[in-house]
Amino acid sequence: MESTSRPGQRFLPTRWTVILAAGRQSSAQAQEALSILCRTYWQPIYAYVRHKGHSPPDAEDLTQEFFSRLLQKHYLAGLQREGGRFRSFLLAAVNGFLANEWDKARAQKRGGGQKMLSIDRDTAESRYHLEPAHELTPERIYERQWAQALLDQVLKRLGEEYRQAGKTALFEKLSASLSQPRGAVPYAQIAREMDSTEAAIKMAVQRLRARYRELLRAEIAETVASPAEVEDEIRFLFSTFLP
Repeated sequence: MESTSRPGQRFLPTRWTVILAAGRQSSAQAQEALSILCRTYWQPIYAYVRHKGHSPPDAEDLTQEFFSRLLQKHYLAGLQREGGRFRSFLLAAVNGFLANEWDKARAQKRGGGQKMLSIDRDTAESRYHLEPAHELTPERIYERQWAQALLDQVLKRLGEEYRQAGKTALFEKLSASLSQPRGAVPYAQIAREMDSTEAAIKMAVQRLRARYRELLRAEIAETVASPAEVEDEIRFLFSTFLP
């Protein structure tokens, strides 16, 4: 599915716009789009539930139950056709779930319900504890974890592209440059290790960064309703990492 646009081009359907367009007549395509987004962005929900005071086992159960109900019931019926971002929708949905139904979910026998997602609690807990939880609200932790999940997804997609092109070793050498300032990459050292030239490595880094930016825009476009929201969402998500 095409997921981004350039100036002058039509904003092609993305997962979130497909979901919004479904409205009260939820389609199989919309449910599949919702399922993909939920699998990608479950970690922020887990972190949010944890920071609401739930233990790791309860947070895992509540996250599973929330997504189970989200994917199996007609949650799409309450969506408006215009506006909105998937990030905001998901937070509002989980708040409603926790306020009205969490006690029912907690009362269920642990492990007895259908597991809609593959949740690695150890990984989820490790990421949760990286946050300065005593300084942040649950909402802020959710936003930061959302931004991190998005960046992880972009890096995963980029790595897969390099793997398919037979350039895994090059990706592993250069991927650190994505989080480093320009000029900090040891081009000469990498060139020696890759039996290449410094000029070739510089060009490879430029291409890597350009493709990363493209995939970042594409991933964000999957979660917003219009091209005007892409730039705003980029600025917002990166602002979550600021003190």
